[in-house]
Amino acid sequence: MSFVQIIVLALVQGITEFLPISSEGHNILVPYLTGWPDQGKLFDAMTNFGTLGALVVYFWRDVLSILHGLVDAARGQHSASSRLMVNVAIATVPIVIIGFILEATHLIDHFRSPTLIAINAIVFGALLYVCDAYGLAVRKMSDMNWKTSLIIGSAQALALSPGTSRSGITMTAGRGLGFIRSEAARFSFLCGIPANAAASFYVVGKAVAKHEPISAAAIFCTILTFFVALGTITILMQLIRRISFLPFAAYRILLGAVLLGLIYSGTPLGAVN
Repeated sequence: MSFVQIIVLALVQGITEFLPISSEGHNILVPYLTGWPDQGKLFDAMTNFGTLGALVVYFWRDVLSILHGLVDAARGQHSASSRLMVNVAIATVPIVIIGFILEATHLIDHFRSPTLIAINAIVFGALLYVCDAYGLAVRKMSDMNWKTSLIIGSAQALALSPGTSRSGITMTAGRGLGFIRSEAARFSFLCGIPANAAASFYVVGKAVAKHEPISAAAIFCTILTFFVALGTITILMQLIRRISFLPFAAYRILLGAVLLGLIYSGTPLGAVN
């Protein structure tokens, strides 16, 4: 893998993981649009550790609160920390169950399609705009309960289909439920910690069990991704306090439309046929 490809993949993963535009979709599109060999799910899982690390560092107070909530729950104590821990756990259950089913049936192997990415980008981009533009902005994290957590978690499971965007669909659900934009994003990212950790450890664990090597390029890209992701999430959390999700929704719809145009016109571009 060339140095340029490593840099591009680190930028793509680090930036798109937190923006509501689908990191997995963009990771799949890179080889299609450039003609580079597909880096594969193992490489993507490794770089995902970079964004996971950025999440833990940026939200370290919330992470500590969740860990404290585990202790409180074990002691039978009800606290704000234990409620946060339970809500994040509930939101994680749907994607774990559905992800396991898709892996066990190998259905997920058929998802790396630019056509599917384009359709999901348009559909869920439009849904993001509608929920953000017309949803109420009255709820905070303290208003989260098991019902809202389950709804957001069920929406998160849709992100197993590339182009949907895990952060995008959970923010969409949060805004549709009336949560303030920054609070919807915060809960979305906290839900991403166990979800991304489970997915990455599963893929890497399978590779290690099969004695598949983890390349130096993957490790280097993971480190670069961490710093790109940390900068991205810092900027994004400040940005969404000032602007709506409209620019991201518009980008998704435009991207999907351009992709469909390229695919169905038969235009040869990289690996897109």
